[in-house]
Amino acid sequence: MEKQHLFQLFNITKYPLLFLIICWGIFLINLEWNFDIYKLGICPRTLSGLKGILFSPFIHEDFGHILNNTLPILILGSIIFYFYRAISWPIIFWIYIISGFWLWVGGRNNDVVLNYHFGASILIYGFSTFIFFSGVFRRHKSLMLVSAFVVFMYGSIIYGLFPFDAKISWEGHLFGALSGILVAYNYRKDGPKAKVYEWPEDEVDLEAEYNKQLELEQQQIHNGNTLTESTTNNKVEIIYHFKGSGKFSRE
Repeated sequence: MEKQHLFQLFNITKYPLLFLIICWGIFLINLEWNFDIYKLGICPRTLSGLKGILFSPFIHEDFGHILNNTLPILILGSIIFYFYRAISWPIIFWIYIISGFWLWVGGRNNDVVLNYHFGASILIYGFSTFIFFSGVFRRHKSLMLVSAFVVFMYGSIIYGLFPFDAKISWEGHLFGALSGILVAYNYRKDGPKAKVYEWPEDEVDLEAEYNKQLELEQQQIHNGNTLTESTTNNKVEIIYHFKGSGKFSRE
């Protein structure tokens, strides 16, 4: 692979990789010393739970949790930085903040047992729906293909939008998905543009154009003959050449 391609690949993956490095670092540190870091998650409708809007995507419960989130974050984040480079940070920022705030407002919680919501899956759902609906809203062929890829790879995540498992924050998935749709609609006119092909407003009749041109040439010839005869009306000379067929022709 050429250096230019390697540099381009590094540019579109460096921030998703940095995010994952931080996530893994926090997970391994907590695994070793058990800091109860889950308390940095979103605890809905509590003042202390507001900090989870910023910190919850970095926190994971176990190896299965963080492993399931690692590859989707890398792929989907890289897609956003590749296709939406100019507006990638605003896209990620608004998905991050809106989904977290909605989860704080509408997530599960009760007075007996506090519920903490955490994990990068809230971003995965936001990125997935953003990429899909952005391709739909823009009617951009390349983005439509990317959208089809997202559906093919992560179509099964739709099951995470429903409360099938009490241990899974389906509300986080739902609010993440809704934030992705909202951001895709808001930025539908920014970023990559679909090619617009302009066609002539009126159809061109080639035969009519040819006949018109032919008529114009004949008119010019006629005008030329009239002008010659009018300027030389003192003497008009007609020369005939006899042909063996008995016909006469004029030059």
